Amino acid sequence: MSSTIAFCRNRVLVHAQRARFPVPSPFASPLKRLHSMRLAPATTVSTLRVRSGRSATSFLSSTPHSSKRLATSTTPHSSAVDPAETEALLCLEKGTQKLEEGDVEGAKSYYKRSVDIKRDAGSLFNLGVTHYHLKEFDDAINAWKESIALQPSSPDAHTNLASAYIISPVSRPDLALHHLRIASSLAPEDPEIAFNLAAVLEACGRLEEALTQYKRSNEYGVERAQVHIRNVSAKILGQKMKDAAHETDTR
Repeated sequence: MSSTIAFCRNRVLVHAQRARFPVPSPFASPLKRLHSMRLAPATTVSTLRVRSGRSATSFLSSTPHSSKRLATSTTPHSSAVDPAETEALLCLEKGTQKLEEGDVEGAKSYYKRSVDIKRDAGSLFNLGVTHYHLKEFDDAINAWKESIALQPSSPDAHTNLASAYIISPVSRPDLALHHLRIASSLAPEDPEIAFNLAAVLEACGRLEEALTQYKRSNEYGVERAQVHIRNVSAKILGQKMKDAAHETDTR
């Protein structure tokens, strides 16, 4: 697995305010949430999504366009009258504020408290974001896996989990691909997910599939995907020429 894979935008969905329904997040606009970091370049994959009281987002770009997305509470039966839930939501808001101020440890403390009060997909999602930023990848993976178990339809959680699988000391591109494919099926027109999926496919040597995803990403607005389309096309052509030459030599 190439170490040059870079998640251009790790999705960090940071829950802040209450929202009954998640709002789809437009990737290339100045995120409507909190921005997270982007991981390094080369075959770029994207970033983390953070959630706030707005909507969620995606990965992309080898340039550090950091992007944190904030998450929202999507529990349909929540009640503002429940003191425990009120405190949990307050901790989420304070955690998001700390994260925006750059105090990741402080944010983690508030998110953990929120999770201890009430384990829901949003609080676990945001707790995973802080673990990720602190390079506590196993903890980030566990938090996002639990968040997905509670809310399997979140493309952002799958995207962030893929990012953690790629960047962790023991890289698992197979699991990253699995979750990026799920994210892509949940948000088929998200250009950042397509870009990240292409980057992992390229790093795994699956060039034809990578080319398809880079083209999708470009069609949906990721201009920098054009560079990767040219590079991957050249690799495919080079491989075909090499195979043809080998076939000629063996005759």
